[in-house]
Parts: sequence; C-alpha cells; structure tokens
Amino acid sequence: MERVYLKDLGLQYNYSELENRNKTDMIVIHHTGNPTDDDLSAKEINASHQAQGWTCIGYHYVIRKDGTIEIGRPHWTIGAHAYGENSHTIGIHVCGNFEIAEPTSKQIESLAMLLANICTDYGLPIDTTHVVGHRDLMATACPGYNLYKILQTIRGKAVFYQQQ
Repeated sequence: MERVYLKDLGLQYNYSELENRNKTDMIVIHHTGNPTDDDLSAKEINASHQAQGWTCIGYHYVIRKDGTIEIGRPHWTIGAHAYGENSHTIGIHVCGNFEIAEPTSKQIESLAMLLANICTDYGLPIDTTHVVGHRDLMATACPGYNLYKILQTIRGKAVFYQQQ
C-alpha cells in the first residue's frame, strides 16, 4: 500500500497540555463549514482554535483542496473535534464547505489513502461503524451534504488502497 505524504507545518503549542488517547476505534470526518468554500491550512486552523482558548488545533489531520495532508494535533493524543467522542477517535478535517461545494478529486483520493493507512495502523475495519461523518455522532451538518453523500465511495476506495 502506498503511504500518504504528510506535511508537518511545525505547529506551535504546549505538547504537555495534551493527553494520550488510550483507545482508537473510530475516525470522524469533518469539513470547515464556513460561509465560503475556504482552504484553510492546519496552521490557520490552529491559530483560530488557539484564539478560542484551545491548546491547539482540534483535528489530527487536515486535507487541503490540492490533496495535501497536513498534520494537526499529534495522532496519538485526544482530539477536540467531536464533543463527547474525542477520547477514542481520530479527527480528519477536509477543507471546504460541502453544503455549497464539492470536495476535489484530490481531496477524495487523499482522504481514502489516509483512511487506509490509519485503519491499517489501528487495526480498524473500513466500514460505517469505524469511519463516520461528524453528523453520525451529533446534530450537525458536518461534514456537509456533498462530502457525506460520497463517504461510502471513499470507504470503498480506502479498502482498495489498503489491499494494494
């Protein structure tokens, strides 16, 4: 299986304020959901989250419009992306507002490859129980209709990549 290229932007925050995640049994997919279809970097999201008083970016990974995957919060730590579910999940943020726009083909492929790698690393099946949209956990539109409607296709692509 091809490994996904991750871009580390060297985010600045106090690592000692983060807690290790003891269990990983789910991956939660998000979108930006801002009024415009934006393409914010992990560094920009980190600054926004810190301005709200958070230790750092709440997501573990950020997928940009060009398919680049940026590292957010360290993958082994508890995230801040799905209230009540953070202690056992990994959060992936796909840049854009998918209520008004479509994810790019590069985002779709990068998300599928990243899911294949994470599910392999953590021994998770790539299914609707273990790879979910934020809306599957609580009342929200996230990850937006246009991304949510193709999650099963993305899961299928992830299975394909996992088998390579």
